Amino acid sequence: MASVRLRDIRKRYGDNEVIKGIDLDIEDGQFVVFVGPSGCGKSTLLRMIAGLEDISAGTLELGGVPSNTVEPSRRGIAMVFQSYALYPHMTVAENMGFALKLAKVAKDEIRERVGRAAAILQIEHLLERKPKALSGGQRQRVAIGRAIVRKPEVFLFDEPLSNLDAALRAQTRVELARLHRELQATMIYVTHDQVEAMTLGQRIVVFNGGRIEQVGTPLELYERPANLFVAGFLGSPRMNFLPADLVGSPQGALTLGLRPEHLALADGAGAAGSSVEGTLGLVEYLGDVTLAYVQVEGVEQMVAAKLAAGTPLPALGARVALGWDPARAYLFDAAGAAM
Repeated sequence: MASVRLRDIRKRYGDNEVIKGIDLDIEDGQFVVFVGPSGCGKSTLLRMIAGLEDISAGTLELGGVPSNTVEPSRRGIAMVFQSYALYPHMTVAENMGFALKLAKVAKDEIRERVGRAAAILQIEHLLERKPKALSGGQRQRVAIGRAIVRKPEVFLFDEPLSNLDAALRAQTRVELARLHRELQATMIYVTHDQVEAMTLGQRIVVFNGGRIEQVGTPLELYERPANLFVAGFLGSPRMNFLPADLVGSPQGALTLGLRPEHLALADGAGAAGSSVEGTLGLVEYLGDVTLAYVQVEGVEQMVAAKLAAGTPLPALGARVALGWDPARAYLFDAAGAAM
C-alpha cells in the first residue's frame, strides 16, 4: 500500500478556484474520510488524486513518488463510484475480472484473484449471476470487488453508499470497516453523511468551500471542534447555537454551543445562566431516545434536546426549561473560532 501527500493543491476552472491550497498527509494503511456539504470540493480532490482531474497547482505524491502527471492507470489506484457501472451482459465474475483481462493477465491468475475478492466480500455464491439478478447492496460489493482484484496501492470511494437504503447503508458500512481491517489498505472515502464519516474514518477531513476546516479522529472532531462549522456539521441532531456574552470580556458577540445530548429538562432558570426557557414546539419519539425541540426567543432555529425514552413532557406549546452542565458547553468567538 502507499501513503498520499498533498502540498498546496489547487484546482481552477478559468478564474474560479474550487480547491484552495490543500495540505494533507495520509499514512500508509489509513482509512481517511473526506466529509463536507455538497459543492465543498471533496469529490473534486478525490478525482485529482485519481488523475481524473488535472492539478492546477501544488504537488501530489503517492508512495513518495511525485504523481501530478502520472497517467491514471499507472498510479496504482482503484476507484469505486456512486454508480455501480457494471456490464449488464457479463456475470459477476466477468465484471470483476474484466480490467485484468484487458491487461492480459493470465486466466488462472484472474480466476484466483476474483475468487479471493469474492471470498473477502462474501459473494462467492453470486459469481455466475448477472447484475440484473442482484440487489443494490450486492451490486456495490461487486463494484468493490472489481477494485480489490486490481491490488491497488490506494482505494478511493466516491459516495459509494448513496444509492442504498438506510438499512443497507448501515450493513455495508460494517462490511467496509471489516474490509479495511482485512486488507490493511490505504482508503480515502468521500461522503456528505456525517454518520458514515464518524463510523468509518480513522481520521476525518472536514471540507468547506474548497478548504480544510479541521483534521482529526472522529472523537477529536466531535469533542473539540475547531470552529462553528465543524461543530455544527458533526452530530445528529446538530449542535445548538445560542447568542452569548462573556461577562467582563471585550470579546464582543459570542456563540454558546450545546450538544442535544447534554441538555435536560430543568425546573427553571439555573445558576450562572445554565438553563434557557422556551416553548415546546415539536417532539420526535425514536424509540431509544426522544427529541424535544424548544423555540427560544431570539434564536432562529429551535433548540434540540436528546432525552431518555419515556421522559415525561408537557403538551406542545407549553413553557419548558432546558438545563446543562456548564462544563459540557462550547464557546465560539465572533469569528466562529472555538475559545
